[in-house]
Amino acid sequence: MAPPPVQDLTPPAAAPRRRRLFARLSRPFQRRLQWRIVGLFVGLLVLVQAASFLAIRRDLEANARRNIAQELATGEKVLRRLLAANAQNLADASKVLAADFGFRAAVASGDRATVADALDNHGARIGAEVAFYADLRGQLVATSTGQPDAAIQALAAMPRQAPLAADGSIVAVFEGRPYQIVTVPVRAPQPIGQVSMGFPVGAALMHDVEQIAGLRSALAVRFAGGPWDVLPVDGGAEAAEQARRLALQLHDAASTTGADGPSVRLGDEWYATRIVMLGNSPGTDAAVLLLQSVDDAVAPFRRLQLILLAISAAALAVFGVGSIVTARNITRPIQALSRSAERLGGGDYATPVAVQARDEVRDLARAFEAMRQGMQQREAQVRRLAYWDTLTGLPNRAQFHDALAAQLGQGRALSVLMLDLDRFKHVNDVLGHAFGDRLLRQIAARLGAGGLREDDLVARLGGDEFAVMLPGADADIAVDVAMRLRRRLEEPLTLDDHTIDVSAGIGIAAHPAHGQTADALLVRAEMAMYAAKSQPSHEVGVVMYSPQIDSSSEASLSLLTELRAAVAQDQLRLYLQPKIAMASGEVVGAEALVRWQHPQRGMIPPMQFIPFAEQTGFIRELTGWMIERCSMRYAELQRQGVELKFAINLSTRDLLDQHLPTKMERLFARGGVQPQALCLEITESAIMDDPARALQTLQRLHAMGLRLSIDDFGTGYSSLAYLKRLPLHELKIDRSFVMAMETDRADLKIVRSTIDLAHNLGLTVCAEGVENAQTWALLKALHCDEAQGYLMGKPMPEADFADWLLDWTAPQARLRTEFAPFV
Repeated sequence: MAPPPVQDLTPPAAAPRRRRLFARLSRPFQRRLQWRIVGLFVGLLVLVQAASFLAIRRDLEANARRNIAQELATGEKVLRRLLAANAQNLADASKVLAADFGFRAAVASGDRATVADALDNHGARIGAEVAFYADLRGQLVATSTGQPDAAIQALAAMPRQAPLAADGSIVAVFEGRPYQIVTVPVRAPQPIGQVSMGFPVGAALMHDVEQIAGLRSALAVRFAGGPWDVLPVDGGAEAAEQARRLALQLHDAASTTGADGPSVRLGDEWYATRIVMLGNSPGTDAAVLLLQSVDDAVAPFRRLQLILLAISAAALAVFGVGSIVTARNITRPIQALSRSAERLGGGDYATPVAVQARDEVRDLARAFEAMRQGMQQREAQVRRLAYWDTLTGLPNRAQFHDALAAQLGQGRALSVLMLDLDRFKHVNDVLGHAFGDRLLRQIAARLGAGGLREDDLVARLGGDEFAVMLPGADADIAVDVAMRLRRRLEEPLTLDDHTIDVSAGIGIAAHPAHGQTADALLVRAEMAMYAAKSQPSHEVGVVMYSPQIDSSSEASLSLLTELRAAVAQDQLRLYLQPKIAMASGEVVGAEALVRWQHPQRGMIPPMQFIPFAEQTGFIRELTGWMIERCSMRYAELQRQGVELKFAINLSTRDLLDQHLPTKMERLFARGGVQPQALCLEITESAIMDDPARALQTLQRLHAMGLRLSIDDFGTGYSSLAYLKRLPLHELKIDRSFVMAMETDRADLKIVRSTIDLAHNLGLTVCAEGVENAQTWALLKALHCDEAQGYLMGKPMPEADFADWLLDWTAPQARLRTEFAPFV
């Protein structure tokens, strides 16, 4: 019988979707890589060019500003030179007039008119608009205007009040205009007065400055520190408007000589300014404002910037084209690798990775090819592992499930057989796992040769479980096949001189009667198989699924759900059975027991839920509840002045729980109970299930100070060698020996020997099952330490235990003489 071909691990519709998704994701990545390379190269070039352009522009503008400042400083020097030349001319003319005999004679005669005519004639010859003569006290004598007034008087007194310039002149404002005034003494032969001549500072001087220095200029005056008033160069309306605008922009200008003024705007151009102070006569300031066009100064530099910008643009274009070509050369093999990766992502491991490249991409392509080959090999291995059982060569559970689902999709009848070998664990334990593996291979061969049809499918589900799918077979055919396979398996097998009798429990589930899906059929076939294995040995060992089998499973699930609800909803009850010290008759403790108060079914006895809790592992939850409840009851009794120890039973799962000591430590850390107040009772069978692991847990519990007791001693399979190694404090003699002591002398001898053995090992002894006074007296005579049983008290609700303590009285019984030889 040939198994069906292995199906692709990828669902049929998933591979094309994955390939399309990978293509959509990879193409933008290829484009992004190409443009990222171009963007990186071009961006770096733009960054460098921009930084260079900004640095050059900053330096050019700084140079332009320095050139403007130098031109303005040169203009100031030219202005100073022109003023000095004018002052020299005025001084020479004034000296000629002062040395003229006729002028000195007129001055000596005291004729003011003659002096005024002389001043007017001489001033007209040299172009002086103001000329006057004052005595040595600075009092005005005569002027060229012939109209002496307060302004002329102020000019006459100014040489005494205002400091002179280096050329011996002063600049003063007269009638709203600045004048350069030179004063020389008149001697006859001793000084008799002084003659002064003033040359207007105006259009002629500004024109000379512009011609020589190439700067625009303007005159500005201000009175008493007020705002500057710019004087128009000529009388035109346009000149007056420009002067007004310039005065507004100079409102906050500094008055320091030679200081850089603010940038001003005239028309469409910006000008840098320099304020050249001409004099500081009392109450007035006069200055020349030198202006240089910023646009004209930076125009050559801007043309250079445009040339640099054009060169940068050309370089950027060339560099961009080169970057695109380079990026394409780089990304073309990467695109080929991407297409190969897309094929690999789609599951195509057969097409080789072929990339034509001579650089590192070739190494990457070789790595891709090695990866493709490795993936191809691993995929084949994964398919084998995913769908085939490596031990027997049969299809595994996954392939069987898929094949079953495919057959169900055809809508025809079929049946499923599930087999589980009997006593296979015993074979493994006795002859070893290697022998067990060989046995499984022999079983697989027998099943394959068991007369099945070609389209029937045999699979190993795991462990010693096998399954058979019978397409087109109804329930009757399935039963016949199952019986034939069982007889085939029962034929003895010989391996390494070992003859092995093999049998199996077989469960059957048929479609459509027992399920419509693969999962349902497998689950129900497994239920039937477990039902077959639970049959007595003389039964046939083949079971067809029925709802009655499933109901027990549903009941188990329901019981587990109800147990969880019992803990959460406080349905559990703590019962206590007293433990009595036989020497003193005092109550020294109690054994803790659990009962379930079901809201509908009433009080449920322990035997109806404790074994199930042990089987499912829920017993750990019950044990945790018991410990917490005993801690609370211990604290309540301690507040009443009663000190007792509580004995709590541990199951096999509790004992093998490595987290149990940690849980106990957390309990003690909360301070509700002391370790010495608890005694943990362990059955012999629980210890012997895994002695090494149990010993490790018991040692940790013993180190914490907990008392440990062996429960039901004498009924299990314990070894004295293990008994002496266990960190125990107590032995509890099982009730089956204690209850028959009066009538069975063998039980009496066993109890006496057990007590002696425990005492020799340094352990205390507790006898359970004490139901009459004579048993009490007999145990007391045998020096038993503690006892519990119905004679002292039955298990009672925890709330009733305190009242029982008040009424407790130790039994008074005398040992009958017939037992004297035994004690």
